Formats: sequence, structure tokens, C-alpha cells
Amino acid sequence: MGASGTTGAALLGTLVASGVPSRALTRNPDRLRAQLGATADGFVEVLRADAADMASLRAAFTGARQLFLAMANSPDQVELEIRVLDAAAESGIEHVVKISAPAAEADSPVAISRGHYTVEQHLRTSGLTHTVLRPYAFMQNLLHLAPGVAEQGVVLGAMDEASCNWVDGRDVADVAAAVLMHSDLAGGTYVLTGSEALGYGELARILTRLLGRPVRYVNLAPQQLRDNLIHHAHMPVWLAEHIVEIQQLAVAQPESPTDTVAHLLGREPRTLNAFLHEHLNRFC
Repeated sequence: MGASGTTGAALLGTLVASGVPSRALTRNPDRLRAQLGATADGFVEVLRADAADMASLRAAFTGARQLFLAMANSPDQVELEIRVLDAAAESGIEHVVKISAPAAEADSPVAISRGHYTVEQHLRTSGLTHTVLRPYAFMQNLLHLAPGVAEQGVVLGAMDEASCNWVDGRDVADVAAAVLMHSDLAGGTYVLTGSEALGYGELARILTRLLGRPVRYVNLAPQQLRDNLIHHAHMPVWLAEHIVEIQQLAVAQPESPTDTVAHLLGREPRTLNAFLHEHLNRFC
């Protein structure tokens, strides 16, 4: 589930390249089939499923052995993921790989992370073998900063000089694939980061070097960033507040990278510099 998202789409690509058959669940099968293209033929079965519809979940899970669960953050996420897990348990799924959050604690200052904690607790009581992946900030989310860099040469944030753990969603997908394909890795909780923690000031310096023109970091007060995201980026209130919360968490709890990706995959994770270079045209 989450087959068209950042991690899910990358995971499907890895499974296809490895010759592993899978079932991709979506509310819009035709669009996903077009997105996958002919390379997935014979490897990926695309089925309609809706997390709000138990009947569609039970039908989609029939005959499957493992479930990869990555749902978009939303105010309904806890309710929907718990429904998915209940359907998985009823349908004979043996192993669930869930995308969670690094600060998934009952008292986390990040509301979305408290929700992930609730889902994790439900998963632990479900009787299902489960693996929890706790990735830090996806590099792909930095592409939302591209318009501000391209048009005004600025990166806006509220992290002051705090560093943030970045991880490429494709590395998270590769870890998920490894866990799904190698049973000896199942059952753990893995915190996933890239190889370095970098703040927005360093991000602006990297972009300055790659673009050959000045890019500066403008540090806003948390309320200013929230208002900017709502009124100028047109984000829903809950998402703007989530972004501010995770940036303030980085200020309150300094972040440092783990070597988990390298340990699980036998290679170093992708770097932020390489990711920005790969997508540099978006920032021009």
C-alpha cells in the first residue's frame, strides 16, 4: 500500500528489477498502470483498494504473504492504518513492513509521530510479524523548496543552525525490499538516515555552489513559517504545523546520522549533494 508514493514507487522498481512478484494497491488502478509502464508487466499486479473500505482490503490481501504499508500523512492516518492492519491480520498476511517516523513516541512534540506511535502499538498487539522503518526527512521533500530558490534565491525554514538527518526515499525503498526479500532481517525497528546531518544553512551553501549563484537561508520564527506555508504555499493547516513541529524538534533534539542503511544494504546511502545535483534543474 502506498504504491504511487515516494517510497512505494521506488520499492516497486526495486522489486521488478529483482524479479520479485508483487501486488500494487491503489484507488486509481488505471493511473498507476500508466505510471508503471510496460517494465512492470508480469511482475506487478495492480488492484484497486481503499483503506476506508474493509471489503476491498480483504479482497486485495487474499493470497498475499507480506504487506508493505506506507500511507501519506493525514489527519485520518491512524484510523486508516489500523483498519489496514486489522484487515491484514484477518486475511492471513504473515509479515508487515511499516513506514513510521523517527520520533514515534507517546509524548512526541510532533503530532504525526504520536500517531505513528499509536499505530506501532496496535501492530505490536496484532500478532503479525512486523518490521518498522523509521526514516528521517526525505530528500525528495526538499523539492518543495525549489520554487523559492529558483525565483528568489532563498531557502525558508525555522531550524536556525540546527542540523537535520536527510535520507533519500530510494534508500528507504531499498531497505524495505531487503527486509521483504530476506527473512533474517524481519522483525526489527530500523532508524534510517543518510550519511550526514546538514542544516538549511549548509543546504543553501551547497545550492550556491551547484547553481553558481547566491542562495541564502532565511530563518523565520516558527509562527512566521507556519503562516507562510499556509498563505503562500497554500498548505493545509495540519501539514504546515507538521513541518514546523519537525523543524523545531531538530532544534530541540540535535540529530546525527546512523549507519543502518549501510549495514543493511552493504553500501553507503545516497548523499544530499548527489541528490541536489540530480535534481538541479528544478532549482534553476
